[in-house]
Amino acid sequence: MKIRVGFGFDVHPLQEGRPLWLGGMQLPAAKGAVGHSDADVLIHALCDAILGAANLSDIGTHFSNKDPKWAGMDSKFFLKEVTRMISERGWKIENVDCTVTLEEPKIKDHISGMKEVLAPLMNITVDDVSIKATTNERLGYVGRQEGVNAYAVALLSKPE
Repeated sequence: MKIRVGFGFDVHPLQEGRPLWLGGMQLPAAKGAVGHSDADVLIHALCDAILGAANLSDIGTHFSNKDPKWAGMDSKFFLKEVTRMISERGWKIENVDCTVTLEEPKIKDHISGMKEVLAPLMNITVDDVSIKATTNERLGYVGRQEGVNAYAVALLSKPE
């Protein structure tokens, strides 16, 4: 069996009055992420980790933020498509591990819901999805609540 690991990172600015989409869920928040699609940093980082492990470049290569057809798109679509793309090449997602860095809102109570949303999009179980949250200890753009970022690692396998 062949195995590969991929790493993903995404960042978006935050703005008052915008919806905050994170892990496929809209969370109650005073500020939301700004982006071409729904700006779900967690899903975007996941897509990059999965695509990277399969050596298929990155999310921007497949879903360019210059293409108007992706404007306002639900990022769950991207994750489902990325999963389809790697499956067509014989890869299977074994597990993912993610970290979101955000000062407000606290997302701990939403993590189990995010896992329930994300797992079926990747054809894995909830137990194979790890999501953690941390702050930036009030340092930098995250600490000043100007932005949010996410990191993700994905492990893929393929029979040889």
